[in-house]
Amino acid sequence: MHSIQTSQYQPLHDGEGHTPAADVVETRLWIEEHNWLYGILKSPANQAPTFRFPDLISACVTSTLSSSEGARALFAYLGTQLVLRDPDTARRREAMWRPQCEQLQALQRSPANQHPNPKFQLDQLTTATVALCREADPSGTLVLKYARLNMVQRAAIRSVVSPG
Repeated sequence: MHSIQTSQYQPLHDGEGHTPAADVVETRLWIEEHNWLYGILKSPANQAPTFRFPDLISACVTSTLSSSEGARALFAYLGTQLVLRDPDTARRREAMWRPQCEQLQALQRSPANQHPNPKFQLDQLTTATVALCREADPSGTLVLKYARLNMVQRAAIRSVVSPG
């Protein structure tokens, strides 16, 4: 049995009070993928603006699921690659934006994740999206592209919700 459970996703503050708690949700990320994203976080390419983990993780979700074959590729990775890893692999607590978390929760409730298929947890789904992005573009350029696109989308939604 795993020592780390990920069934409860809690809203988070950014520590500085800049992000409403309802916008960001706690997630867990397997250490190998966390380390790769940390490299992108510290990369010279990550500037103006500098994207943080919620942006980077959410970008991986958006990148993976933007394709019509995204969900299929995700479950294929889970069933052929992630399943072979030690289930007690260390995880890091991080955060992602709520819309991308909701996309993963929908996949978690989908028939592809129900009996008779194996049941994958949200940390596994999150980790697989990051792993697929790393496979598609080890440089992280694609992740930064989708972080920018997600930022534009959030700004557009905010301007409609609270016109100023």
